[in-house]
Amino acid sequence: MNAIHLQIPAHADYIDMVRICLFGIASKLQFPFEDIEDMKVAVSEACNNAVLYGFPQDENAMIDISYEFADDALTIKVKNNGPEFMYSEAVGKAAPLPDTEINDLRVGGLGIYLMQALMDDVVVNTAGGATEIAMTKYLAAE
Repeated sequence: MNAIHLQIPAHADYIDMVRICLFGIASKLQFPFEDIEDMKVAVSEACNNAVLYGFPQDENAMIDISYEFADDALTIKVKNNGPEFMYSEAVGKAAPLPDTEINDLRVGGLGIYLMQALMDDVVVNTAGGATEIAMTKYLAAE
């Protein structure tokens, strides 16, 4: 498996770099445009979560991103060393809201749901005082 690593400051201004890298790698691997767009949304959600919840008050914090690829899949890992993410609590709330009025929606809570909906596989590891989200998209055989 091949890998490309990227490290960005934990600030929203740098998330575009993660998306640009993803676009280049996924295009080279010949993913369809729709899959690339789905992956860009998912990785943006993971990075936004790392920025918002991973490093409160630490302006020197960094986010590690890796793009691991094989002939048939691309795995994007987003890792931060901030406070532990309570995945088991969040995943229970990660669901569509079909019977909810727009005025009753709360801010946040849809990131995990979006990642799971847009990617083929999502694994969250919170061991060792860090949070790593690994999201995989498989290249469909034609």
